[in-house]
Amino acid sequence: MACTADPLVDIEELVSTEERLEKTSVVPKVRRRREREGVVADSIIPGTQKVFVKTWGCSHNTSDSEYMAGLLASHGYEIVDAPAEAHLWLLNSCTVKSPAEDHFRNMLLEAKESDKAVVLAGCVPQGAPRQSYLQNLSVVGVQQIDRVVEVVEESLKGHVVRLLGQRKVDGRKAGGARLDLPKIRKNALIEIIPINTGCLNQCTYCKTKHARGELGSYPPEEIVERAKQALREGVKELWLTSEDTGAYGRDLGFTLPQLLWKLVDVIPEGCRMRLGMTNPPYILEHLEEMAAILSHPRVYKFLHVPVQSGSDAVLADMRREYTRDDFVRVVEFLRERVPGIHVATDVICGFPTESEEDFAETVQLVRRVGFSTLFINQFYPRPGTPAARMAPVDAREKKRRTKLMAELFRAYLPYQDRVGRRYRVLVTERAQEAGYLVGHNESYEQVLVGEQDGLLGGEVEVEVVETGKFFMKGRVVVATGEASLVGHGLLASWLAPSRGEPCPSTWTCRRGVVCCSLLALLVALLMSRCWALSA
Repeated sequence: MACTADPLVDIEELVSTEERLEKTSVVPKVRRRREREGVVADSIIPGTQKVFVKTWGCSHNTSDSEYMAGLLASHGYEIVDAPAEAHLWLLNSCTVKSPAEDHFRNMLLEAKESDKAVVLAGCVPQGAPRQSYLQNLSVVGVQQIDRVVEVVEESLKGHVVRLLGQRKVDGRKAGGARLDLPKIRKNALIEIIPINTGCLNQCTYCKTKHARGELGSYPPEEIVERAKQALREGVKELWLTSEDTGAYGRDLGFTLPQLLWKLVDVIPEGCRMRLGMTNPPYILEHLEEMAAILSHPRVYKFLHVPVQSGSDAVLADMRREYTRDDFVRVVEFLRERVPGIHVATDVICGFPTESEEDFAETVQLVRRVGFSTLFINQFYPRPGTPAARMAPVDAREKKRRTKLMAELFRAYLPYQDRVGRRYRVLVTERAQEAGYLVGHNESYEQVLVGEQDGLLGGEVEVEVVETGKFFMKGRVVVATGEASLVGHGLLASWLAPSRGEPCPSTWTCRRGVVCCSLLALLVALLMSRCWALSA
């Protein structure tokens, strides 16, 4: 649905009605401008047009689009949800897999056929700007997103502008554009903070390296300040993102755990932080500290660690720089030290050198670990990568292996024993299923709750009443700030079972002795009162 065309003061007013969440204050402001109806001019007047923004790919790309939309809105442009209404389409692409690039190419053709001005962004034009279908089109590079207004203005005038350079600070690669830029969040309760760009790996199948390049980290003080700004604006959930969060700070002489402790210090009660993807080699060096951080009450017990294959031979051909045993060590250590941790992973089916025996090793690993979140990817050769030059696995065989892996994943139900358990859930969005809101428990497991006024942005205590393959449904027991039915809130929370435990009988729970003592005290008081009255 298109946004209002009235003069605006706050850029959050540009978010569509369906996505907009009530907020008390927002830092970025839009310049007031006079209505221009009826004005006839031969030249393009910057800041009077409508822009449609489309994003593919990861949360880093999402954050880039939010920044670009915020910058355009702050200069008067109207961000709209309907492509047909827009004068210009800003297409932010992903190069990880062929289908994502195919969708991007098709939408570019649609824009041309619709006679729309176009600006390209993201990893596709950054990584391969000379592709024929990208010629004579404006591009804003992944480290140049703060200049999107210039590129849009020139493109609307019919000019072609390409800004693909890297940013450097004191001779080293920088993280990218400033973090304190205006932003229109896709979800007003979630702030996505890129902590670094690029990586230190040379994976043979990866095209993203061509676009994002070598590691470039943001200074910790800039990340912390962005987090504080977002929290002041009403954000409830911080997502840290990059191509590899585990590598953060190696170019600065800093470590990921050092950054995380600084962030934890500024996150208030009622808000939580989610860590982004990290590869096994870097998490191995900080297992003890990472376990301590992931156990913090304001950090989700969640980590995305891609394994890609259960075969050491295939991992070597992928240049992943770790072994199957390294990955298993990470998972087992964290599960032991952080009870209830949710480890997500990725596997690639049909890598060129993957034999049937290699694939069987991956199946055995998935069966052994039992991931509740598993991203299954059929191998696609990406142009310009070493893997694209390897002899491929037969296409039908790749599909067969992908199907078998999907069937294995669907065969087990990670939440089937959760009915009756209670969790404290942070509610941050509306579900696709009508009438429900989406929240996450401390392990970042999805819990659907019935939609009620005042739940969005708050924490609620829920009891699980239904489960599925990817979710739990819960009924609200106590919402934040409500009085407990058992007595004073602090006492009630102390008497309650631990998060995620089934609620046992009062007489057999580990706090039963206290319950019995309180009951005995109450009986004694009543009896003494009766004696006093009879006397």
